[in-house]
Amino acid sequence: MRRRTPTAGLALALFAAVTATLAAPAPASAAPALAATAPDISVTNVQAHLTQLNSIASSNGGNRRAGSAGYTASVSYVKAKLQAAGYTVSEQVCTTCTYRSNNLVAEWPQGPADQVVMFGAHLDSVSAGPGINDNGSGSATLLENALVLAGQNPSMTKRVRFAWWTDEEQGLNGSEFYVNSLSATQKGYIKGYYNFDMVSSTNGGYFINRLTSTTAAPLKAYWDSLNLQPEENVEGQGRSDDYSFQQAGIPTSGYAAGASARKTSAQVSKWGGTANSAYDPCYHRSCDTTANIGATVLNRSADGVAYAIWQLAVGGGTPTNDFSVAVSPTSGSVARGGSTTATVSTATTSGSAQTVSLSATGAPSGVTVSFSPSSVTSGGSATMTVSASASATTGTFTITVNATGSVTRTTAYSLTVTGAGGCAGGQLIGNSSFESGSTPWTATSGVITNSTSQAARTGSYKAWLDGYGSTHTDTLSQSVSIPAGCASYTLSFWLHIDTAETTTSTAYDKLTVQVGTTTLATYSNLNKASGYTQRSFNLAAYAGQTVTLKWTGVEDASLQTSFVVEDVTLQVG
Repeated sequence: MRRRTPTAGLALALFAAVTATLAAPAPASAAPALAATAPDISVTNVQAHLTQLNSIASSNGGNRRAGSAGYTASVSYVKAKLQAAGYTVSEQVCTTCTYRSNNLVAEWPQGPADQVVMFGAHLDSVSAGPGINDNGSGSATLLENALVLAGQNPSMTKRVRFAWWTDEEQGLNGSEFYVNSLSATQKGYIKGYYNFDMVSSTNGGYFINRLTSTTAAPLKAYWDSLNLQPEENVEGQGRSDDYSFQQAGIPTSGYAAGASARKTSAQVSKWGGTANSAYDPCYHRSCDTTANIGATVLNRSADGVAYAIWQLAVGGGTPTNDFSVAVSPTSGSVARGGSTTATVSTATTSGSAQTVSLSATGAPSGVTVSFSPSSVTSGGSATMTVSASASATTGTFTITVNATGSVTRTTAYSLTVTGAGGCAGGQLIGNSSFESGSTPWTATSGVITNSTSQAARTGSYKAWLDGYGSTHTDTLSQSVSIPAGCASYTLSFWLHIDTAETTTSTAYDKLTVQVGTTTLATYSNLNKASGYTQRSFNLAAYAGQTVTLKWTGVEDASLQTSFVVEDVTLQVG
């Protein structure tokens, strides 16, 4: 949850402006009986997702800030789970975000497309820590609910859409970008948006956005059934992604367990905990890890989400027979004349088990794909063998694995075909320390320099982008051929940033790092540091390809920011 809040007058005006409502659910007195129709969400499974997010942060500099490698890995983790479960998943690049990065949107492909109930949580953390309560807790709660919905595959009366937002901590930018991208008709399809931000605070309470609204009724009904006596989420007004939807006139609600505000004695008498202490003592701090999770409030939040989904969007019909399919690993490499294998797994997601036939499409010339066995009963698995002839077409290709039963489900496998066996490893960047002139680099005039105004990390030369204090763009690039068949592909470089900017919140000057057209990271004057910091990225996805690595520095009209790059390596092996 971001720190800034709108004025009280604005918050009240927005509250009054939102008048559209969902169909009213059953009254709160019926909640215990109705709750039994919704599934029990395993808090253990939710915590397992949190463990993965914590590990991702630990492997990527200790955080999952928007635009960082940790955030990108978080998106990949959630996306893979949703795709395997059968969701229609898309990534939306937020071009107006402080840190250019992607929203993740997943829709369960059942129910009327013009009757949407939407559930969202921001996936990014602050740079100070891994953000496991803020907001891994909301993200993991929605992910597990999405997986359970897919697994049960009930008949639907409305379409359910889940979203994981980027750049929330910089000002709700990801959700605002998404809402602004919708047409008036598309906004009208969304009958309610539910937001979940910090739902596992260790000294937490039970707070609901717009507590007395019709939109909040199913969330309140479930917590009322547990005699929790929830309160209005005053602390969170205007500070999370529901605010973006409120501004567009879409009715909203959501759960929260509290951030830096302090628990009152009256709340302790209802909910337990410690009076006059913050709901989350690790809010926006490095200690917001898996140790900073209140399992009880997390469990009650996750179950409340399921209750709301079932009350708002699930019908009473008998689920049809259905299954899912996945391949592991999801990519592989084979040399001409060789072969490789992967495991294709199926699972019964609703109804009864059924026979599933396996096939593949998209293989290049000279490559064959076979399955043993060629058909399985859903819940079973098969071995997929990919064989390349001596004249097979080389390159990287997407093979679609087709699983056909009562419906056809698909999953993707990325195959790289090389000209010969083995890994041609080593360090691939030419003139990596810039000590041998400009070759093979391509750079704006003056970027590769031995000026003493900026110290080199090693030697005398470095690549110095920007630093003019006026509107300016510098670029640095090198084309490199990345061999296939290796176990690791690590791009590393050392980066020093100094700036005359004094802001602690606005990225005026930016350095974008790209491989091809894909942005690996964006840095700015906000990342200034006294020395060099090593930045590393996994480029395994580009094995077997020739790509261009590019650094682009863009400086605004005043106050210099210097981006100094040194010792660039691409180590494969």
